[in-house]
Amino acid sequence: MLKRLLFLCALGALFPLAAQASGPVGTSWGVRAGFSTSPDQLVLGGQMSIGEVAPSLSFDPNLELGFGDNTTIIGFNLDMHYHFDLSNSTWRPYIGAGAGINYIRFDVPPGVGADDTNTEVAGAFILGAGVPTKSGNRFFTELKLGLGSAAPDLKLLVGWNFGK
Repeated sequence: MLKRLLFLCALGALFPLAAQASGPVGTSWGVRAGFSTSPDQLVLGGQMSIGEVAPSLSFDPNLELGFGDNTTIIGFNLDMHYHFDLSNSTWRPYIGAGAGINYIRFDVPPGVGADDTNTEVAGAFILGAGVPTKSGNRFFTELKLGLGSAAPDLKLLVGWNFGK
């Protein structure tokens, strides 16, 4: 557990460096919401998008809270997205992958026993698309396929990023 915490702190120290490298033009923050299956949950969260860490590549860390199905999940994910440029559309589809740490709490009915908690590493394969809005923000939709037993099998999310 201590090794995981040290690893997350080291990655967190890289955020300012990545933001500085990308400049103010590709960095934004926003909200996300959707649902997941296995467990069946409502998912709410926020994210930051650091664009152009390499050509067409963005770094998108996010925090998600999942509620429902007698389980609560708090997930911190480090996602990378490769964006495709379609010359005939404002939509920019992307594919990506991510790794994260999930804190999982299983809610046990009263009188049966104590609630159980677990912290596990998980991964995801990501498909999505984003489109700029007239106000200069960005709307996106995303499908995440979980890799490993600690990740929900499927997440469908929509979100809104503010800033450039």
